[in-house]
Amino acid sequence: MITKHTGLDPLAEDLTAVIDGVAGTFGTTAERTVEGELDCDPTQPGRSLCWQYGLRVDDATDAIRKLVEDVLPMLEGQGWRWRDRSNPRELIAQFSRDGADFNVHVSRVGDGVAIVGSTACVSVP
Repeated sequence: MITKHTGLDPLAEDLTAVIDGVAGTFGTTAERTVEGELDCDPTQPGRSLCWQYGLRVDDATDAIRKLVEDVLPMLEGQGWRWRDRSNPRELIAQFSRDGADFNVHVSRVGDGVAIVGSTACVSVP
């Protein structure tokens, strides 16, 4: 069990597996940056939650090529849609599927990659 809410568990497990797999494409060691439940509507706390998960890979050699040649085709084949959100400092690919979203941030200088995302929101009984 990942979460305190069983309705959120399958979504959290799926997103965690996808992000772990993407991180593995970039390097051998990933550091967890965020993991846990998040209120979807802070005006009504505890009624609707999502799972948020993120990793950082510092040893991501050749990361831009790996994102373009390996990660994008792999995730498109799994039904993820993506958008280019890049800026002068980072190459950023935003992925979405079934209400879940995550971003892959690849530094244009250095070898750093950050991946963070969240599941779709679910109502909590």
